[in-house]
Amino acid sequence: MKYLIVLLISFLSCKTEPKTFSDEALQDTFLNLGGNSVTFKSILEAHKGKTVVIDIWASWCGDCIKGMPKVKTLQAAFKDVSYVFLSLDRGEDAWKRGIKKYNVVGDHYYMPNGKKCDFADFVNISWIPRYMVVNKAGEIVVFNVIEANDNKLIEALKK
Repeated sequence: MKYLIVLLISFLSCKTEPKTFSDEALQDTFLNLGGNSVTFKSILEAHKGKTVVIDIWASWCGDCIKGMPKVKTLQAAFKDVSYVFLSLDRGEDAWKRGIKKYNVVGDHYYMPNGKKCDFADFVNISWIPRYMVVNKAGEIVVFNVIEANDNKLIEALKK
């Protein structure tokens, strides 16, 4: 009986991953490479109807840099997918140097408020790199993986 109660409590306390972004996260602003402020909603709208891999990273992050070859492998295998890179770098110059230095290919945005913004609150960034997948219908199908070769991520891209 004890085990049944523990199992029931565990099941009921599990958080389900969100299927859509909150209004606050969608209205949060990022900077594009031209220095213009854009909402996260407009970033997603630019890729409407496509599967999107979101990579939250920073050029100072050792795990992010070590993971870049896996991202490049993913990009080679899934060429019809859009790749959006959201940077937690400490400054715009470091962000831009990191893109060039590591030859990061995709759409790039800088999070000027870092982890202190509505998007970061919604995503609850606890580790980077952090990968998410948004399907063609605009639903979040992978919310939190830390490896670009994670099976959940790859299976979501195959659909």
